[in-house]
Amino acid sequence: MENLMRIAEEIRTELDAKNEARDKALITCREAIRFCANSIRSIHRGELEEAARLLNEARVRVRETANELKEHPDLYYTGYVQDAQKEFAEAEVMHAIIQRRRIPSHRELEIEVAPYLNGFAEAISECRRAILDLLRSGNMTKAEELLKVMDDAYYMLVSLDYPDAITGGLRRTMDTVRAVLERTRGDLTVTLRQSELEKVMREAIQKFEKTSGT
Repeated sequence: MENLMRIAEEIRTELDAKNEARDKALITCREAIRFCANSIRSIHRGELEEAARLLNEARVRVRETANELKEHPDLYYTGYVQDAQKEFAEAEVMHAIIQRRRIPSHRELEIEVAPYLNGFAEAISECRRAILDLLRSGNMTKAEELLKVMDDAYYMLVSLDYPDAITGGLRRTMDTVRAVLERTRGDLTVTLRQSELEKVMREAIQKFEKTSGT
């Protein structure tokens, strides 16, 4: 019986430590996800300095979680930790794309491959909103440049043809991205043609007015 009591005490000590680490990681991951969402919102608003600040807060928490769970790898690979890494990857990639900076790798971000890939894919989808904003402001050149980035990123990701068990369901995510990409390409094409038509009409009107005036 003494042996059983000792075993129970050892297990209780380990489980207490694991439970404490889990509770702390849950809070930290939620904070990281919130900072990432707010960072992306700031990017769309053009508040890039604020976006960078929020992204840094998220980065601190993602790395803090990894350090906290170093002794608990089973917790590190749970959904909430991977979700936080995915949101972090999305915000980092989106921030880099909008600022035309080099996109950081998963190693530079110190996160796992699967959440990185899925976050990268979601960042491509987020670019649609940025393109629509550019179209509304009449900035066709930047919209076309951003669409090319979306294209390049999409084809890079679809070239990674591995089982979903390894990539965290990337194929399903890419199906959504493909639909978003084609819809965005269609919107851009329609807007460009409309812009060209308006230009031709303006030139025709100006020519007519000049001719009538003489």
